[in-house]
Amino acid sequence: MQYIQYYKSPVSNMIMTGTHTSLTGLWFIKQKDSIPAFPEAYHEQSVAVFDETRKWLDIYFSGKVPDFTPPLSMEATPFRKMVWEILLTIPYGQTTTYGTIADKIAAKMGLARMSAQAVGQAVGHNPISIIIPCHRVIGANGNLTGYAGGIDLKIQLLTLEKTDIINNGICTT
Repeated sequence: MQYIQYYKSPVSNMIMTGTHTSLTGLWFIKQKDSIPAFPEAYHEQSVAVFDETRKWLDIYFSGKVPDFTPPLSMEATPFRKMVWEILLTIPYGQTTTYGTIADKIAAKMGLARMSAQAVGQAVGHNPISIIIPCHRVIGANGNLTGYAGGIDLKIQLLTLEKTDIINNGICTT
């Protein structure tokens, strides 16, 4: 059974979806185009994973680094999951580029190169905002490109993390 619950963050209200055991979605309500239509099968109810997610979000929005990740479950292609796993490795307060992620995937897959645009598509379909930190991905030239919640929200999140946006704070690890 799927459940849904709302979270009021300091930057925008959010929607959580999940099962009894794992978080399946976390979106800013501002992401209207990215939020899937929720069937009537979703029941608004508090489940343990929502308690863990609220705790994680409370720590994050207090300006601290959460030392745990709620259990996550995403249905996606192997490629998207690979991209999202790399997103999970981007350190708090740092950014990386679509091209850097593409290079990592190419190396993992034994390819000469991988399309940064394909990576961008996968990043754009991330169903678990903030926890899978797609807001930490920027363009090759340091531009704060695309974010489903809008560039203003991306700037707010990177500012909360004390990311050096002006100097890009780009990590390559």
